[in-house]
Amino acid sequence: MRANHSETVQSQFDPQAQAYLQSAVHAAGPDLLCAVDLISRSLPHAAGGLVDVGCGAGHLSFAVAPKLASVVAVDPSPNMLATVDRAAAEKGLANIQTIQASAESMPFDDGRFCVVASRYSAHHWLDLPAALKEMRRIVKPGGHLLMIDVEGDENPLVDTHLQTIEILRDRSHIRDRSPSEWARLITDAGFSEIHHQNWVTRLEFEPWVTRMRTSPERIAMIRTVQREAPSELRQALAIEDDGSFSMRTGLWWAKA
Repeated sequence: MRANHSETVQSQFDPQAQAYLQSAVHAAGPDLLCAVDLISRSLPHAAGGLVDVGCGAGHLSFAVAPKLASVVAVDPSPNMLATVDRAAAEKGLANIQTIQASAESMPFDDGRFCVVASRYSAHHWLDLPAALKEMRRIVKPGGHLLMIDVEGDENPLVDTHLQTIEILRDRSHIRDRSPSEWARLITDAGFSEIHHQNWVTRLEFEPWVTRMRTSPERIAMIRTVQREAPSELRQALAIEDDGSFSMRTGLWWAKA
């Protein structure tokens, strides 16, 4: 019997919690610096709480926790949450709590948080519109949404190839959303005053596939897609001889 999507996500990420904690791409970046700045300016004096939905190894939680009264890190993976608990204790971040739950259904009262946030997780969510509406439910009136994720491309040629190599690398991948898709989804969920910015992020090929335990057969398929890609794609993704390439990380900040 084949696994469903939730089981696939669990099997992909549960064994790799430590690898994601140590991942340079996930542990740093201008998006994290921007997130801390936005939260510092919007919630001065460490007021209020934040929920980090699909927290993974906890890098967003760790970055913003010193600026907030409390952070709740939510993820369906028990091993990811255990990794967050250990790392938070090592960093002396006693205001981080972990809870196992999916993005589409979280055990919180309406309007509990000042900020609802997620980083590098939404492209795995089975029902992104439902998850955003759930985030809208649990944020206070006048609170904020912070979403950070890999961007899909507005150009169909580039987007098709990007989604292809993503799913070959990671069976739990669903879709990288383009900026226009994000704007529509965030608006439909009930948020407004959307601010968007993005950054180029280089992905070194070997750590990128190793982190997800991509099989040799799938790695070969990715390399074939890259080698046979038209020149427009090679330029757009800055594909290098060893398979390393660049995409964009997008950040969306909106008001409830």
